[in-house]
Amino acid sequence: MKIIDAMGDVCPVPVVKTKKAIMELTEGDVVETLVDNEIAVQNLTRMAQQKHFPVKSEKISDGEYRVFITVDKAPDQGELDDIDESLYTPQGYVGPAGKNKVVAISSDTMGRGDDKLGAVLIKSFIYALSQQDTLPSTILFYNGGAKLTCENEAVIEDLKNMQEQGVEIMTCGTCLNHYGLTEKLQVGTVTNMYDIVEKLMTADLVIKP
Repeated sequence: MKIIDAMGDVCPVPVVKTKKAIMELTEGDVVETLVDNEIAVQNLTRMAQQKHFPVKSEKISDGEYRVFITVDKAPDQGELDDIDESLYTPQGYVGPAGKNKVVAISSDTMGRGDDKLGAVLIKSFIYALSQQDTLPSTILFYNGGAKLTCENEAVIEDLKNMQEQGVEIMTCGTCLNHYGLTEKLQVGTVTNMYDIVEKLMTADLVIKP
């Protein structure tokens, strides 16, 4: 096992260090990268998944995480050269189109007119989103949208699938508290208005269904 200390490093440095370490490993070896934030964990996870390397992570304490990447085949220099480190930013993976895309969902329905139809539409929207070749870097849930990360099983499954692929799922903590859902969050993390505004302000593209 090779251990990489990327504590305090701003992305894409953890990705660059890990990529270099992988080139020194052989099939079956493991690289363990230490980082201090969840975005770095997500970026490393995304990189590993793109190269089909098994990856897992664990939180040691606040501000301390470990990411384990297993080299399940001998790394090829050409394949690793395909990794564009510039896409792994401190805001998260921005995708091959070079866009930091944020989806902002403020209701558990989509559109106006009929809430029953709106519930079907928002479910379909999130499923369709999960099937895109390029996923958003972040999905924000606030106001009524907070219910979707707690109560809608079909939606939660699609969100978990996207989270496993490196998408950051964030739900407003004030909203969860307002709806009595604080203990019922099933996917992603709790966030606050400052972080929501920061995500929206630094996005290249904001999508609001």
